[in-house]
Amino acid sequence: MNRDFWTGGAENELRILRCQDCAVFIHPPRPVCRNCLSENVAAEVVAGTGTIDTYTVNYQKWRPDLEVPFVIARVALDGVPGVILTTNIVGCSADDVDVGQRVRVTFEQHDDVYLPLFERLD
Repeated sequence: MNRDFWTGGAENELRILRCQDCAVFIHPPRPVCRNCLSENVAAEVVAGTGTIDTYTVNYQKWRPDLEVPFVIARVALDGVPGVILTTNIVGCSADDVDVGQRVRVTFEQHDDVYLPLFERLD
């Protein structure tokens, strides 16, 4: 059910489930639409841009190879009403991140999984 979300990065695509009956986006992925209870759901490619809704900066080094500080943010996706992804903001200093900034998806590959991360649109 969530395979498209985790593998779409191979094609540089952010994929979110959508009910094919009532058009509501479904995230986190689930086999039944929460709006109309339809099982007719499928992944759709979305723009992959959005706005930082809120964020926090983490300074805790949880693993020896983890670089700190890093930003954990909530990103409200463009054109995907009601879907907010919790993710990391990459490619800039933590001091350069702020609420309301525009961002775009980028992917970090780990074996056959592509983590959707976001970078600032400048």
